[in-house]
Amino acid sequence: MQADGSIAAVSNDYSVSLGQFSPAAIARAGHLAIGLPLASLAGKSALARQVHALVRRLAQHGLLDYRLFSPRDAQDLVVIEPQISDYWPQRAKLSSSDTVALSRFAYLRRRGNEMVLESPRAGALFRICDPAIAATLAALSQPQQIGKLRKQMASLNLDLLGLLLDSEMLIRLDAKDRDGPGANERDRNLALWDFHDLVFHARSTEGRHANPVGGTYAHAGAIPPLPAVRPPWPGKTISLRKFATSEPASPFAKLLRARHSTRDFDDQHPVTLAELAQFLDTTARVLSEWKSGADADSGPEVTYSSRPYPAAGSAYELELYLTVSNCEGLARGLYHYDAGGHALVAIDASAQQLRALSMAAEFAMDASGPPQILITIAARFGRISWKYSSIAYSLILKDTGCLLQTFYLAATDMGLNGCAIGTNNIELFARMTGLEFHVEGPVGQFALGRGKKGAGPG
Repeated sequence: MQADGSIAAVSNDYSVSLGQFSPAAIARAGHLAIGLPLASLAGKSALARQVHALVRRLAQHGLLDYRLFSPRDAQDLVVIEPQISDYWPQRAKLSSSDTVALSRFAYLRRRGNEMVLESPRAGALFRICDPAIAATLAALSQPQQIGKLRKQMASLNLDLLGLLLDSEMLIRLDAKDRDGPGANERDRNLALWDFHDLVFHARSTEGRHANPVGGTYAHAGAIPPLPAVRPPWPGKTISLRKFATSEPASPFAKLLRARHSTRDFDDQHPVTLAELAQFLDTTARVLSEWKSGADADSGPEVTYSSRPYPAAGSAYELELYLTVSNCEGLARGLYHYDAGGHALVAIDASAQQLRALSMAAEFAMDASGPPQILITIAARFGRISWKYSSIAYSLILKDTGCLLQTFYLAATDMGLNGCAIGTNNIELFARMTGLEFHVEGPVGQFALGRGKKGAGPG
């Protein structure tokens, strides 16, 4: 807090300016160290509005937790840790006649010495501080009517249940759901997901959790790094060196050896629209389509396609979205590649969103500027999970790896350059496209451009 009324939040080496506020607002903000009641932000006074604005800005930067506190016992019952930037605690209304149950995507686990309740669908996780609440959660594994549950558990906290319902940790059931799959299964797209697949998708990408991401070297101080090449197994060795040739045996072998990652691009000589068209034609265009009956007895007829890269079960669930920053003959913007029609379709996305996507890619590559074209590989998840159980998401990632190698080889063959990127922000993509993260979302990214002269392998 500065003398001129400006406030900044500092965490480790990271600092963010929060704006200027009155002395009264600064004094009130000091209570955030021990806790400020949300009700105190609801007033219409200038002071309440200022403090509300400050708290909202802190929340947007992931710098707030929310405590459900028991004054009688002077202890926290639950601490809510936001996982997305726009989370704000809201209590859904519940009546005694309502029936609720835990979502099948909610899970309770140990984190250090704590128990946390989380779900890939929720915007926050709940740190459980009271063992009695864990018992309540266990009871909610089966549908429970609120009125009956209150009689069985005198300490039942309706505020907590309302918060859990708003976070989609709980689902509200009607009469026909109580012995069925549950209210969340009415969403056919969610019904197609296995529990472990949705958890892995949400927790191995950016946008829906607050965990560290990327090269953090979390174990550098405790575990030595593994060697680049595995030590040989003991036993008889058969040398293959006498069969190897110093020069590649074919143009394809030469192409494989020439492939490398390029992170910095020559913006004075960008990729052209004609080159982009050729690249997409070579790597991703639909070559043929056909129909066939499903393997299951009396199953429906299924449509299939063939494309230049392999895909599990010929499902070809992957879609390409191009964020264009610098392409001769093509305006900046977001485009979907129509693989069947071999065409680009413009998608209305804000300049701020496009910049955020490109900057994230630039940061992930440790590059000197944004990629000329950022290709986001998205999956239509239901296309795979409609058929495959337990392995659906792993098949999608395998298909993504095949497509990335296809991108590398095609770019190398054309004299272009590229770099696979290990992160995706599924929440940002959802906002840009209007698609829910569990319906269609990013599983890979590839930067495409013309590399700067002299740029070595990366």
